[in-house]
Amino acid sequence: MLIKICGLTRQEDLDLASRLGVQFCGFIFHPKSPRCIAPEQAARLESGSMRRVGVFVEQEAEEIRQIMRAARLDLAQLHGGQSLECALAVGAERVIRVIWPDRYTHRAVLHAELLQHARACAFYLLDAGTAGGGSGRRLEWQDLSGLRPPRPWLLAGGLGADNVRQALRQCAPGGVDFNSGIEDAPGLKNAQKLQAAVAAALKAGGRGADSTA
Repeated sequence: MLIKICGLTRQEDLDLASRLGVQFCGFIFHPKSPRCIAPEQAARLESGSMRRVGVFVEQEAEEIRQIMRAARLDLAQLHGGQSLECALAVGAERVIRVIWPDRYTHRAVLHAELLQHARACAFYLLDAGTAGGGSGRRLEWQDLSGLRPPRPWLLAGGLGADNVRQALRQCAPGGVDFNSGIEDAPGLKNAQKLQAAVAAALKAGGRGADSTA
């Protein structure tokens, strides 16, 4: 079970996520987001063994690469519908491609979109809404039941300790992305909510809660 904590701005939240065994930590570089962080500020935040992910909405390849270098990022989450050419310029092995299932009226069309991006990403992230930054809303998880993308995929959108088990039962993603559902305010994670959400995801994904220590 892959776990990503997104919208991070404080060292204490990264420290807790690292201790809990989270694999991905996310920093948002979208100026319109209340969780936006400057590259130099992100660079100062230590992340342990977690892979560092930057969320990009309006930027294109050259700016993305510059920010990745400045912020010491491992992966770029393309959250603005950037082109295949942009993703390939960043490096397919370094791209998390965001897909919005709500855009598609038929599963076959969604699957075709996933196939189209397979050569230009390492992971997919399926989010609620139809464009742009994260909406904080949840997807209709049952509609994704049985989905088999050609790359590992993470589920996002309004997830927390209270609903992640249900989400994992209904659509079985390879991982989950927590953000607004574990916050006291934008960019400020609640330690108890974060810990409970990670424990619930690991338990539902087949690892006991004691393995999060």
